[in-house]
Order: sequence, then structure tokens, then C-alpha cells
Amino acid sequence: MYSLGIDVGSTTSKCVLLKDGQEIVHHILLVAGTGTDGPERLMEQLFAETGLSRSDIAYVCATGYGRKTFSLADGEMSELSCHAKGVSAKYPDVRTIIDIGGQDAKVLSLNSRGKMMNFLMNDKCAAGTGRFLDVMANILHLDISDLEKEALSAEEPVKISSTCTVFAESEVISQLANGADRSSVIAGICNSVASRVAGLAKRVGVKEQVFMSGGVARNGGVRAALSRELETEIIYDDFSQMMGAYGAALYAFDKAEKQ
Repeated sequence: MYSLGIDVGSTTSKCVLLKDGQEIVHHILLVAGTGTDGPERLMEQLFAETGLSRSDIAYVCATGYGRKTFSLADGEMSELSCHAKGVSAKYPDVRTIIDIGGQDAKVLSLNSRGKMMNFLMNDKCAAGTGRFLDVMANILHLDISDLEKEALSAEEPVKISSTCTVFAESEVISQLANGADRSSVIAGICNSVASRVAGLAKRVGVKEQVFMSGGVARNGGVRAALSRELETEIIYDDFSQMMGAYGAALYAFDKAEKQ
């Protein structure tokens, strides 16, 4: 039996296809999120690459920002619940999840059964999110994927003190104009994101093990800075950005079994 989880995020759409609730048969990430035809194109690509059709999938569960507008789903689930389910299925000892996406940052606290006990979200400002990093990369004329390498090569990070993305943009430009090393500025940007998210995490209460999910988890500069801020190891793997879709696929399997 096939079940599908699709995570319609603010900037990307992701899907994970499961067989019998265990085997990950296929997964896709497409840079096109809420408000675009990205989710529909994602489904078309999935069917083309697997040879399956919609009728072959017992249940489709949608999550993420665009979950309520995705008409091909059988049901929906919050991204908080999906990240908790996906991460705890793969890493049962995790007690804290830090999820930094394109438009928000979330910190989840899990119990020993992988159930979410508490969470905090920053969705009022772009600071501390993927959007903040996108803006900074544009200023520096870099691809977002270049930030990690630059940050990790810095000798002394520059302090970015502004708590607003607009003011931080001006601050970065001023630092560069005054001769600051680009790598040091980028390291300061990563530290700035980590500092804001660490503040959320400390309010929730950080319990080990700590896992980082979401698109920003791919940025080693932010991960390293966050690890220093929280004084603990941050678990990450190449599937981190897919955890919401994976959790949704697990929920879809549970729903299909009950039908």
C-alpha cells in the first residue's frame, strides 16, 4: 500500500512516498511553494518518475503553509505534528526539534513517545529564517548554497546586531563598505540567525537530543553557530528538509489503514 505526504512550504514543495508505512520509495523537492503550481507539478513529476497514478495511492496527506489549498490531498495535518512524527520515527531519542523554514522558525519539545509537548514559533519577522539568509545572499551576490563555505572559513565573525531584516541589510552593507572581510560578515549573519533561534529554543527548554529540520538545516554555518549557542550537538542528515513530508506520509499511512 502506498501513502504520500506532501509539504507545501512557503518557498519549496516536498513529497515523500511510502510503501506499507515503512519503505521510502521516492521523494522529490521542487523550488516552488505556496501560491504557485509547484505542488501540482510535483505530483506530475512523481507519477512520471514512479509509473504510479493517483489511484495507486491509498491516502495523500498535505502539510505546510499551502496544505489547505492543495485539492489533490485526502486530508491535512499541521507541519508541527508532521515534523514531530517524521523526526521521532527516524530518531526516537530526539527530544527537541529546531525547524527553520523559509518564513518562520519553530522549536518543538517532544516526550519519550515522540509526541509534541510544547512549541514556540517566530512567524512575525523574517529575521532568523531562510528568507533572512536569502536577502543577505542577494546583498553579497552569492548563491544561498555558498554561505556555509564562506562562514566556516571566517577567522573572526562580524557582529550583526540589528533584529530587523531591513536594518540588518543596511548593517551588512555598512560593514562591507568599512572593509570588513566578506567571510567574517557571512559568519556574523549565520550567528545572527542562530542567536534568534536559540532564544526561542531556550524559552521552550532544550532537552537532548536536538535535531534540526527544514531548509536552513542544510547550512552548516548556521548549524555550527546554533550548536555553540545551545552548547549541544545538533543532529542533522541529508533528509532533514524532507521531515515534514515524511511525517505527513506516515500520517497518511495511519489514515489509510483505518479506512
